[in-house]
Amino acid sequence: MEFVECTYYVESSLPIERAARAIAAEQSTGTWTDISTKEKDVDERLGARVLGIDGSKVKIEFPIDLFEVDNIPQFLATVAGNLFGLGALKNIRLLDIKLPKSFVREFKGPRFGIEGVRKKVGTVSDGRAHIGTIIKPKVGLSPKETAEVAYNAGTGGCDLIKDDETLTDQAFCPMVERLEKVMERMDKIKEESGRTVLYAVNITVGAEEILERADLATEHGANMFMIDVLTAGFSALKTLREDKSVNLPIHVHRTMHGAITRNKKHGIAMLPLAVLVRLCGGDQLHTGTATGKMERDVEGVKEINDFLKSDWHGFKTVFPVASGGLHPGLVPYEINAFGKDVVLQAGGGIHGHPDGTIAGAKAMRQAVDAARKNIPLEKYALEHPELMRALEKWGKKG
Repeated sequence: MEFVECTYYVESSLPIERAARAIAAEQSTGTWTDISTKEKDVDERLGARVLGIDGSKVKIEFPIDLFEVDNIPQFLATVAGNLFGLGALKNIRLLDIKLPKSFVREFKGPRFGIEGVRKKVGTVSDGRAHIGTIIKPKVGLSPKETAEVAYNAGTGGCDLIKDDETLTDQAFCPMVERLEKVMERMDKIKEESGRTVLYAVNITVGAEEILERADLATEHGANMFMIDVLTAGFSALKTLREDKSVNLPIHVHRTMHGAITRNKKHGIAMLPLAVLVRLCGGDQLHTGTATGKMERDVEGVKEINDFLKSDWHGFKTVFPVASGGLHPGLVPYEINAFGKDVVLQAGGGIHGHPDGTIAGAKAMRQAVDAARKNIPLEKYALEHPELMRALEKWGKKG
């Protein structure tokens, strides 16, 4: 029999062995008292069992027959369900999940992955870090104004431009009108420079509507989708990836993850969420930064990024995205921490440049080039005024 293996951090008033058995029982065949309705062999067939205990870390394996394998909501209800409310547990955190082949083969994984996205953008040969940005301000711009900001960012050197996680199809900036105007400007960049700039239009909505919105975006020229995976649900991502009519990369935002991941003793770590994103077909995923404004754990982010880029059941890789308070002065530090296969996404760090968005995007690209050539930023900035102005405003790391 095959098993799903989960690792948890556990704090309990009970001895750790009893707490571990309580978790296994609660999430499979057990309950708080003896019952007359249980068949004699049900525990043997479907009962989760404690695989090992190491200090506060507990490994539990769940028989594969417990799962409706292609149903992520049911999967999460099993491995990350009622256990968070058990009174005997002070804290419990799902740290990692390992899936057997019989589970994974029911999914398709990323359609494009890092290599596929690089082919679209044209960076396969140089392999440099990608530069991304978010339309700023987050909300409030008209479609025409959004397109102008996107054009300036792309002209300056951005490879990726994305909607904010809160911008979908509001009345002040309807999705179709916004998309049409932005793509007109992306086409102009292509004509002027030969460069392809991806625009991740936010099509976040429930799973029952996601394909309709994706088809609408495709009809109006989209070259990339964006989805807020935790608010829309993993099923929305899986539905989007597996539909044969959808053939664009999917940029996955993790908004709301902090409510789940931030407490280091309770909840769900980001790694299991990253496993599910790769399983369900995301091509890019926000994973965190080594610097910037957001709460961070460099080693934890590196572990996630390494998984996304690793050989895993033959699935394509996922492009990690670093975002949240980045600016040109932080670029070498980010690349040193995570390598060149990363999207460095700066919002304020581009649009807040003293000379505007074009100069801000140029400064980010110059910082990436300096890091590639192993030239200190201050030295490279002597011949690159955009980078110099950025360093004067924000400084640098180290």
